[in-house]
Amino acid sequence: MRIIGGTAANRLLKAPKGLDVRPTPDLVRQAVFNSLGDRVLDARVLELFGGTGALSLECLSRGSASAVCVELSTRHARFIESNVITAGLPREKFQVRVQDVFVALPQLVSVRAQFDLVLADPPYGEKNVGKRSESFAQRLLDDVDLPKLLAPGGLFILGHAKRDTLEVPPVWDERKVMKHGDSWMRFLRLA
Repeated sequence: MRIIGGTAANRLLKAPKGLDVRPTPDLVRQAVFNSLGDRVLDARVLELFGGTGALSLECLSRGSASAVCVELSTRHARFIESNVITAGLPREKFQVRVQDVFVALPQLVSVRAQFDLVLADPPYGEKNVGKRSESFAQRLLDDVDLPKLLAPGGLFILGHAKRDTLEVPPVWDERKVMKHGDSWMRFLRLA
C-alpha cells in the first residue's frame, strides 16, 4: 500500500498484520482522489475508522490544510503515526485521536470543529437482505452529530461493501456512487 499522489507520492505505508485492518485499496483511493481533484487543496479533513491513516495522509500529500484521524486501536494508531513520519508529511498538520468514532463525533461538535472533507471506510458490515443494515457505515449515515461537522459545501465520502445495502437518510444528498468490485464509495452532501 502506498500514497498515490502529491508530495509523498509512492511512499509506502505500513499496515498491521492480520485481518483487523482492511485498508482502502490503492485503485479505489486513486479513483476517489481523481474525482475529488482540487477539492483536497487547503481542505480541513476528518478521517473516521483510520486503520492505516491512508485517506487522511493522501489528503495531506495533496495539499490539505490539516487532517484529524480517528482510530480506536492504540496499536493501529502507532502505525498511523509511523506512516506520517515515513511519508515525510508535516506532523503539525496531523492529529490522531485514539478513541471510538461515535464518542469522538459529539466531542468534535462540542468544540465547533468543521471539516471540508469527511472520509470514512469502516469495517464492512454483514450482508443484509430483507433487513436494515446495522453496519458502521449505516451508523455513520444515521449519526446526528456527523452532519454538524461538515462545513458549508463540505463532502462526506463513505465506503462500504456492495453486499451492505444502506439507507441514506434525508439529511444527506447523494452526489455519486463509485463501484469497484466489492468496494463502494458514496459521495454525500448535506441536503
